[in-house]
Amino acid sequence: MICDNISVAGDGHLLFAGQDTVELARRYGTPLYLMDEDRIRANCRRYTAALRRQFGGRARVLYAGKANSFRRIYQIMSEEKMGIDVVSSGEIYTALQAGYDLSQACFHGSSKTDQDIRYAMDSGVGCFAADNLEELTAIEAEAARRNRRQKVLLRLTPGIDPHTYEAVSTGRVDSKFGSAIDTGQAGEITAYTLRQPHLELLGFHCHVGSQVFDWNVFERAAVIMLEFAAEMKREHGYTARLLDLGGGCGVRYVESDPQPDIEEQISRTAAAVRAACARLEMEIPEILMEPGRSIVADAGMTLYTAGTVKRIPGYKNYVSVDGSMADHPRFALYGSRYTCLLANKMAEPPGFTCSVVGRCCESGDIIQEHVEFPASVCRGDIVAVCTTGAYHYSMASNYNRLPRPPIVMLRGGSEQDLAVRRESLADLCRNDL
Repeated sequence: MICDNISVAGDGHLLFAGQDTVELARRYGTPLYLMDEDRIRANCRRYTAALRRQFGGRARVLYAGKANSFRRIYQIMSEEKMGIDVVSSGEIYTALQAGYDLSQACFHGSSKTDQDIRYAMDSGVGCFAADNLEELTAIEAEAARRNRRQKVLLRLTPGIDPHTYEAVSTGRVDSKFGSAIDTGQAGEITAYTLRQPHLELLGFHCHVGSQVFDWNVFERAAVIMLEFAAEMKREHGYTARLLDLGGGCGVRYVESDPQPDIEEQISRTAAAVRAACARLEMEIPEILMEPGRSIVADAGMTLYTAGTVKRIPGYKNYVSVDGSMADHPRFALYGSRYTCLLANKMAEPPGFTCSVVGRCCESGDIIQEHVEFPASVCRGDIVAVCTTGAYHYSMASNYNRLPRPPIVMLRGGSEQDLAVRRESLADLCRNDL
């Protein structure tokens, strides 16, 4: 199986987190998001333990909430002693509603509004990852109005192309994010920040992209960032206390994807950091990492009910489901690959090649192409899409006026909790006047 929290019962039903997906679909209806709470916690602990082994107490893990943001997630992060990375007032509000201590949060985003900045300070957000000069000016002005010093990191672009999807590559010189080191703008924005009386510069941040399997990308980014920090020490006498290497570790969506070894990858990055600091004759700064996808992706599964099975002889076959690009957006956005399974017929051999498609009035509303199902696939079967814990619920919409699915948390092999209720038709008109 694509992940070790997926298995098959003796009756041929698909199990996720040890629970019968066919029974879960019957109980809660479809479309349905499932989240394996035990896997989320295990992934948090894996990152925390690996960083602690490599850097002792001088390392922290921040969960990137944009991957999946709802109250229960932030409660788990609080219980697991994880920091968080937030990118909007909405994520800040959600974390507050969960009782999360926002002093452990870092506020990211390339276009924070003045209202965002005010709300973040009102809410006690500990640090801002500042993207640009205009934003720094706005943060300085708001901090001055409050007569306080605001902690900031500077988001820089190290000029590395991770060769992933164009839309999720963020570390290149021409990225919309951050200030480029190669152009000299990173040095200029550092000097500007150091002159501001109400800003406390903690250090530097970078994020090279998402779904990265070549860990050498992170090693090279760390070295470039440390060399920049050493240059700022020579030019301004400034010592960076923090280096945030972002997130972006790839996850396994299909069998051909590699299985990332987080512990080994962090070990390699740590070795690169230690070697660079020794060469540059500088103290190792506190290291931060911001995993999102690799915390929650394989903790998720989406269940659908099959509708029409359309056979076009000599051309192709379609299996439609009761979900769509509204709750499964990444294929339409990036052509992302997924593993699809027929949850109630796992004992039957594949033999029917089809496209699994959604119910939206769009030709591009595709769940996945080239799927192999049993030849007996029919209306009422349960279709499971694996590894959907990241960027599904968080990117879901009401396109075609479709209600968003609920989220059911699974744990302990038998326990279930409804974490997010299914939207009703009335919810769709709740803000209409």
